[in-house]
Amino acid sequence: MLEKTQKGDLDITSWILWFLASLRHAIEEAETTVANVLDKARFWDRAAQFGLNERQIKMLNRLLDGFEGKLTSSKWAKIADCSQDTAGRDIAALVDLGLLRRGEGGGRNTHYEICLPGS
Repeated sequence: MLEKTQKGDLDITSWILWFLASLRHAIEEAETTVANVLDKARFWDRAAQFGLNERQIKMLNRLLDGFEGKLTSSKWAKIADCSQDTAGRDIAALVDLGLLRRGEGGGRNTHYEICLPGS
């Protein structure tokens, strides 16, 4: 855009509009990043009072960092390298503490979502 402006009639209006749009996009991305960091910090401030095990911490971090798909007890067991029963106990404890909640659906579609402060 700058090169086009320099080779044209020196009207920089289009360049200024492009620059301001780019700046706005960068600011919006930064705001999103900061909001995510603050959400994660508030979550861990709340979770710090509980004696979480390594598996729970690992999985909660995965969820906070943008877990793809839906978290099920089977996925938990596979990722955390533990038995299905252990995964179920870990999840149940986090649900009881209010750090996880059951997603919509049930039965074979049962999945879990992280409970961020204010959500």
